[in-house]
Amino acid sequence: MVIHFLVRGRVQGVGFRWYVHREAAEIGLRGWVRNVPEGHVEIVAMGTEAELAELRAAVKKGSRGSRVDAVIEHELAESEGEALGPFEIEGAW
Repeated sequence: MVIHFLVRGRVQGVGFRWYVHREAAEIGLRGWVRNVPEGHVEIVAMGTEAELAELRAAVKKGSRGSRVDAVIEHELAESEGEALGPFEIEGAW
């Protein structure tokens, strides 16, 4: 199962991507997280329904210092997950 999340709120500059990376890696998901220019965070993750539910709960909770106002999600085609590797932060230095 592959899910795309768009997270709105105070989620940039507060360690949110690192938080998502840690949570997703602990769960064993494949995919990535990145900031988008509009001030949101975008996530694509691949795993089982139970694993993705665990990530969803963590994303809605948010990291210390963040504020999650909305989580918009869409299921993607399985083929979208074929190129996904170990979970990573895109655009991190």
